[in-house]
Amino acid sequence: MSDNIIEVRDLSLVYPAHDEGDEGVAALRDVSLDIRRGEFVAVLGHNGSGKSTLARCLNATHKPTSGSVRVDGLDTSDDGNTLEIRRRVGMVFQNPDNQIVASVVEEDCAFAPENLGVPPDEIRRRVDAALKIVNMYEYREHAPHLLSGGQKQRIAIAGVLAMQPECVVFDEPTAMLDPRGREDVIKIIRKMRDEQGVTVVLITHHMDETLDCDRLFVMNEGRIALSGAPRDVFRDVETLRSFGLDAPETVLLAWELRNAGIAVSDDVLSVEECAAAVYKAVK
Repeated sequence: MSDNIIEVRDLSLVYPAHDEGDEGVAALRDVSLDIRRGEFVAVLGHNGSGKSTLARCLNATHKPTSGSVRVDGLDTSDDGNTLEIRRRVGMVFQNPDNQIVASVVEEDCAFAPENLGVPPDEIRRRVDAALKIVNMYEYREHAPHLLSGGQKQRIAIAGVLAMQPECVVFDEPTAMLDPRGREDVIKIIRKMRDEQGVTVVLITHHMDETLDCDRLFVMNEGRIALSGAPRDVFRDVETLRSFGLDAPETVLLAWELRNAGIAVSDDVLSVEECAAAVYKAVK
């Protein structure tokens, strides 16, 4: 078995033109990357950079115009592989209302396993376990439409977890949430990676959500422009700004202080590291 659960090679995707005779819109251009099993990967980029299109290519929602995407060796371009690919790679979108289909929380979580033909006793076990992971078990008999946005997103995540995928792709799951809801969802994502061993791909524009991920991919104009560990990628503040992005506040503070002539280390990421570096510099 390969160490990689997802392999992307020279992936390009062109959306068809609205009007006859016009050229299509190139959303992805020659993208290549690997995602290892159990890894926490984040994809960053401004609106229109191609990050959400890439997310949809990872579970065969979109098919390549050229190049290839393979999940556990299964080519997403082959329609015969689609169901098996979606067993392996689940998707959580930014608007949970688009994923909630039932009028009772536990029934919603059971929907996908039922459609996969999972036996009833196993569905019951999976649903209970998934709701406990997202801290929503006590709401199992509630109506989803009466819940808060953050609670709905947790239900959407539970529904994907009940499928027991090897990988979950989160397409800006906190974009519609308040700070408390964002914090709750990111804690659950980290818990999935650390305790469940799930491979996580997080599409986001919130830099602080990516500080403890294993690798970052920064997209610009449909291409991967930067990649590496968060500490290394965020160090390149000027390049990020040229893409319409900013580094986390801790990195920006250290960068601004260095520009002001204060010798603060450029190897800071967490709040604790930043505080220690500033203290050392001014002391």
